[in-house]
Amino acid sequence: MKPSLLLSFLTVILFGCNKQLPAPNGDDSFTLYTIKSGNHHSQLSPYKALEISEMRFVVMFDHSAVYHSIDPENQNDINKLFGFADNEMQHHEYSARFGWRWSDGALRLFAYVYNNSVLLTSELGSFPLNREIHCSIKINSDTYTFKAGEQVVHMSRESTTPLAKGYQLYPYFGGDEPAPQEIRIWIKEE
Repeated sequence: MKPSLLLSFLTVILFGCNKQLPAPNGDDSFTLYTIKSGNHHSQLSPYKALEISEMRFVVMFDHSAVYHSIDPENQNDINKLFGFADNEMQHHEYSARFGWRWSDGALRLFAYVYNNSVLLTSELGSFPLNREIHCSIKINSDTYTFKAGEQVVHMSRESTTPLAKGYQLYPYFGGDEPAPQEIRIWIKEE
């Protein structure tokens, strides 16, 4: 075998298998967050400090978002999507983020907020797979305004900072059960 042909063959073997999957719409400006089977965290979750008045992003889920929990009661647990810790505190004390789950045959998105360690959630609605969902969390002095597509929910905000001040929160599967299969979520920050 010629050296150049051997080099090409080895390059395909070594690097061809690690190519990121394209987003369901083919847009390569999305970042793929993968939660491996048996894990809670996505492979991408670097620490990123934030001080913002609004978070905007586009998300896409493919068929990997269709899952069945081992314990049927866990099917109603809310997985975490994207958001931020607030009030210069840990996220289980103060935070705002989107949550999601597969239940009743549909992908459902939620507003998911911690105020002084008290969890509040509100469903935004069901959304199709393989489609862009435009999401935002607007920070007001005493409320968070969550928007997913055309659905809007207002949630209480007890943080004392004028802007959301904390760190980025990334995709996380569970509650107490890890991902039963590989979950793929594409996110494009705006």
